[in-house]
Amino acid sequence: MMHPQEYSGKEVVILGLARSGVAAAKLFHKMGAVVTVNDKKEQSACPEADELEALGISVICGSHPDSLIHDGISLVVKNPGIPYSVQPIRDAVERGIDVVTEVEVAYRICQAPIIGITGSNGKTTTTTLIGLMLEAGGLSPIVAGNIGRALTEAALDATAADWMVVELSSFQLKGTQTFRPRIACLLNVYETHLDYHGSMEDYEASKAKIFHNQLPEDTAVINWDDPACRSLIPEIKAKLLPFSMKEALPNGVYLDEAAQSLIYSDAEGSKISILAANEMGMPGSYNIENALAAAAAALTVGVKPDAIAEVLRSFRGVEHRLEFVRELNGITFYNNSKATNPAAAIKSMEAFEQRVVLIAGGLDRGSDYMELLPIFRDRVKAIITLGETREKINHVAHLAGISLIQTVDTANNAADAVALAVQKAWSVSESGDIVLLSPACASWDMFPSYEDRGRMFKESVHNL
Repeated sequence: MMHPQEYSGKEVVILGLARSGVAAAKLFHKMGAVVTVNDKKEQSACPEADELEALGISVICGSHPDSLIHDGISLVVKNPGIPYSVQPIRDAVERGIDVVTEVEVAYRICQAPIIGITGSNGKTTTTTLIGLMLEAGGLSPIVAGNIGRALTEAALDATAADWMVVELSSFQLKGTQTFRPRIACLLNVYETHLDYHGSMEDYEASKAKIFHNQLPEDTAVINWDDPACRSLIPEIKAKLLPFSMKEALPNGVYLDEAAQSLIYSDAEGSKISILAANEMGMPGSYNIENALAAAAAALTVGVKPDAIAEVLRSFRGVEHRLEFVRELNGITFYNNSKATNPAAAIKSMEAFEQRVVLIAGGLDRGSDYMELLPIFRDRVKAIITLGETREKINHVAHLAGISLIQTVDTANNAADAVALAVQKAWSVSESGDIVLLSPACASWDMFPSYEDRGRMFKESVHNL
């Protein structure tokens, strides 16, 4: 891909009318390109279409016409969620046309150095923490991408005095070419999104692209405890700053198991205590892991440990990520709708010493969910399942010896199904229990998004 200015007078196709697509379309239109935006949804379901058409941008909705991709096209910018198997992408690749995601476009125009954060779990929390830490350190962060503003839009406003803090999915990274973050964070790699990537090899390779263009003066923050992350070290050219929950690192950020404190050990061997783990405002070991990664990134750009500690004390978490909802008659409700894979669900259950009444289930991506068996045996008192995977998860619950297993009939509409699941969880709970929505599955079988699922859960809890 060339710089966006070099597409003046050239034809550019934007696939997907989501927020990133709209921002990219406006950018290329401003740069003088001949822009066509295409979305398979009907125009009545694309409220952004009217705005783009008013600017003089061509919008085609309802299908991917055969004539969309032709030899006159210079660039295709695709919504990250659109698979590479769709016909327009295949046509573009066959014709040798560049296909990128918005991340590559934004990088080409962004004057600010970038901190990129990716991983199977914990991206949003870690990204949010880094933004807050930089702000507490007197720097000028712009949090954009999957959270905050569209990345292309934010990149236009960024200056060399800012830091762009960007959450990155494997879908976005797969469509990059020259993207180079000054600080690249890889939090973890678990089996997920295989319906999109087709294999773990492609998924891991897409995640690893966050490091591909880094130089020796850049920094790579990696999870020392994750074998998939460590396997990438021989290919990384940037300086390594690992984080660990299990090892005292000679140069990194780690949890001191004896003192239960977050420690920074610098390259000269000095050890600085950031804060005690029990001072953090967020529960759960996986939030300690997120905090270690965020601290590593913040320390790299010069934020002082005291400022980092203050953020970790005051931060209470991000919506839908182990979010406290309410306590009622001694029963505490948490919304962890963002747990869209088994690994995330396991970590959320490990956050509590109390017994858990779990609400789980959702889109069936082919997993057998057997990795949930040990945590079910150890922590789960009762389970309420819904969605396409309900019978699979019920099977694991039976194997775990859970006697209280209830299923919600998903023939009801989504809001009614969630309300019924909450009622069932409430009926089998007693004082001291945790009622936890942690589905271990994506939401798209019943809900437009995990956010909608989480909001329905919270509303149902508040209606008890």
